[in-house]
Amino acid sequence: MTGSQPRLAGKVAIVTGAGTGIGRGIALAFAREGAAVVVANRNEENGLETVRQIKAKGGRAHFQRTDVAHEQDCVAAVRAASETYGALHVLVNNAGIFPRATLEETTEELWDRIFATNLKGPFLLCKHAVPAIRQAGGGSIINIGSTNQYTGLPHLFAYSCAKGGLLTMTRNLARAMAPDRIRVNVINPGWVISEGEVVVQALEGRGQAALAELGRQQPLGRHQLPEDAAMAALFLASDESSQVTGTELNCDAGRSMAGQGAGAPARSA
Repeated sequence: MTGSQPRLAGKVAIVTGAGTGIGRGIALAFAREGAAVVVANRNEENGLETVRQIKAKGGRAHFQRTDVAHEQDCVAAVRAASETYGALHVLVNNAGIFPRATLEETTEELWDRIFATNLKGPFLLCKHAVPAIRQAGGGSIINIGSTNQYTGLPHLFAYSCAKGGLLTMTRNLARAMAPDRIRVNVINPGWVISEGEVVVQALEGRGQAALAELGRQQPLGRHQLPEDAAMAALFLASDESSQVTGTELNCDAGRSMAGQGAGAPARSA
C-alpha cells in the first residue's frame, strides 16, 4: 500500500488457477490491495476457499469455475468480471499443469493436454479479455512463466516447450497491445514450495527435511513461496509499472543465473 491508498483500488482482476499455490497467493494479495478478484479455477472447492479467505478479510471476490483449455469457460470468466464488477483491468494467466515426462515418455495426448492448459488457455483468455481491458482504458496482462522456458529439464519436456511459447506470446502481445495502453509481462518464479509441490516432491522421494536442505542451497538461501510471486504480480498489476511492458521478471532467488538444480521444476502452481 502506498500511503493510505490501496495499490489496486478500483481495479478488477481475473486470476486463473487461483484455488491453490501461486494463484491463491496472487488473488489474496490483489484483494488485500483493493482489487475485486474473479477467482477463475477448475476445482470449485479450492476456488471457493480462496473466495472465503478474501471475504473473511473484507475483500471482494467472485468464484467462476474455469477450465482454461475450453474457450467457453474463458469467455464466461471475462463476462463474470464485467457483469459482477463492471470492468476488467488485470488478467493473470497462472493456471498450469506440470506432469513429468521425458521426450520419449511424452505421448501425443500428454503433449496436447499440457499445451491446452499452459499455452492455449492464456491465448484464449487474452483473446477475450483484451477488448474488456481496452474498454477500461488499458491495464495489465501478467503471464506466469518459468525459467524452464530457457533451458528446460529432461523430465519437463512438454511443459518447458509450452512455457517457451508463452514467453513468445508475451513479447508479441506487448508490442501489439501497447497502443491500447495494455501492458503484457511475464513472471518467472523459481522453485515454489506450494501445497501441490510438496505432494509431488514426496512422490519423488523428497521429504520435508530434504526440501529444506535443497532450499538452503538456492542462491538466496531458501525456496520461493507463493507470496513471493504475488508481490511481483502486484507490482505489474499496479500503476507503479505503468512504463513496464514486454518484460521478463525472474522472481526465482537467482536460480536462473545459477542453473537448474535438484531435478526440480522452476515453477509450481
